[in-house]
Amino acid sequence: MMNLPNSLTIARIFFVPLLVAALVEENVSVHAFGITITNEWFALAIFLVAAVTDLLDGYLARRWGQVTTIGTLLDPIADKLLISAALISLVQVHAVPGWMVILIVGREFAISGLRSIAAAEGYTIKASDLGKTKMVAQVTAISFLLVSIRHRSLATVAYWMMWLVVVFAVLSAIGYFRKFWRKVDVRIKTRRRREVLRDERRRKLAALRQGRSVGAGSGTVGAVESSEVGGGVGGVRGTT
Repeated sequence: MMNLPNSLTIARIFFVPLLVAALVEENVSVHAFGITITNEWFALAIFLVAAVTDLLDGYLARRWGQVTTIGTLLDPIADKLLISAALISLVQVHAVPGWMVILIVGREFAISGLRSIAAAEGYTIKASDLGKTKMVAQVTAISFLLVSIRHRSLATVAYWMMWLVVVFAVLSAIGYFRKFWRKVDVRIKTRRRREVLRDERRRKLAALRQGRSVGAGSGTVGAVESSEVGGGVGGVRGTT
């Protein structure tokens, strides 16, 4: 059966199309109890609920001992889908510059690639404190951007918060690359060096065995020739 942490992760993935629909659709509002709720507030509510599931699924999985392979694989995918969908949708509504989104989303894919290579080599690159700080700043900045769509007075604050996210993204990416280079790259080079030495040792052993077999074959041929010559001479002497 699907446990609760994995269910929260999958629910976060299903929140992504709802978030995009709420952001892209314009002039959608609901009037209730004298309050007008616009699509930006719907998008903000969806985004914050999805962000809360991101905190809960990891916490519950570790606390209840329900860390599974599917949860480990889906959790980072769900995070990147949520953040990427929110940022790209915000570019469409002209709430954030496109180059910032390209930098942040590209950084996410680059770090995912590094982690995949590291996992293939048997090494896990854990999330750094700076990376976690970047995630918190990212959620806060996106929330301000969502509100600033309707309330333009917050646009400047949201813009500078996005700058902070960009700085955290670049610095944390540098940290991940350094960690990858020091751990994984050194391990790969050491393993390849051992493989080269092992192959060279095998070639030397094979050449040595081949030389011995050739030497043994030559000795056998010499013994046969000697016996044949000796037998021939003896036969001649006997005849004489």
